[in-house]
Amino acid sequence: MASRLADALREGHAPEVIRRKGAEGNLPVTLEEKIEILVLLTSDPDEGIRNTAFYTLETWNLEELGQILSNPQTPIPLLDFATNHLVPKRNELASALLNNPSLPKDLRDWVEMNTGQFAQERITAAPSPAGGKAVEVEVKDPGRETLVQRINRMNAAEKIKTALTGNQEERFILIRDANKIVARAVLESPKLSDQEIEAYASMKSVSEDILRLIASNRKFIKSYTVALALVNNPRTPIDVSLPLLNRLNDRDMKGVALNRNVPDVIRSMAAKIVKQREDAIKPKLKVKK
Repeated sequence: MASRLADALREGHAPEVIRRKGAEGNLPVTLEEKIEILVLLTSDPDEGIRNTAFYTLETWNLEELGQILSNPQTPIPLLDFATNHLVPKRNELASALLNNPSLPKDLRDWVEMNTGQFAQERITAAPSPAGGKAVEVEVKDPGRETLVQRINRMNAAEKIKTALTGNQEERFILIRDANKIVARAVLESPKLSDQEIEAYASMKSVSEDILRLIASNRKFIKSYTVALALVNNPRTPIDVSLPLLNRLNDRDMKGVALNRNVPDVIRSMAAKIVKQREDAIKPKLKVKK
């Protein structure tokens, strides 16, 4: 499962743009490598990358995560991370871990003993008012509520306020909100960083409306990285991507021409521009008379 990219991340040699894409789960690698890279990035020196990696793991497709966690070939450090950080918030993953014959005994024992305690609503014993036999009462443990759960409980007005005044992790969740007004509010936050805009421009889970807003904002679109991310994002509308193609350098243009995730018309146009540029720099042969 290990890859050169994962090794580069361990050694701290990977560029920031690669780490950010890895934290979003957008690198063109196998599923196994994506999860391994995400786990590595939860320890990244950059807080934004760490938060993004954690959120991506916490919201990753359960079936795919289960596939990795039940695989006997999955590295032990990844199983350890899942046991301590994912299972408490996603109790459904416990069965995948327990089905893995390579799960170390100490981790297996821990999962078996604690799985039943992870539910946010749990039953605890309490004495009856009359001092008689203890009765079971339902208790909510707010300390176990995840950020996603807290945001899901908000109404539209509260989400908009959080989008404008909240932190980076909250904005990362709200930019995907089904309510367009909430998602748009994220782009109006005075706390928004250039790195966040770059991340949003490359996300496949945001609406086309958000991608259009990013492309139409002069401050955002002046960034070359944002323009490149929009062109390479398969969700970006064609009428938004096409005008941005001519801004790309030769190397990135060739990358778009080979990117099978983007629409055919974008890929074909990129290949055409590459050829035009190559023809323009070829020395013209003089015809002998």
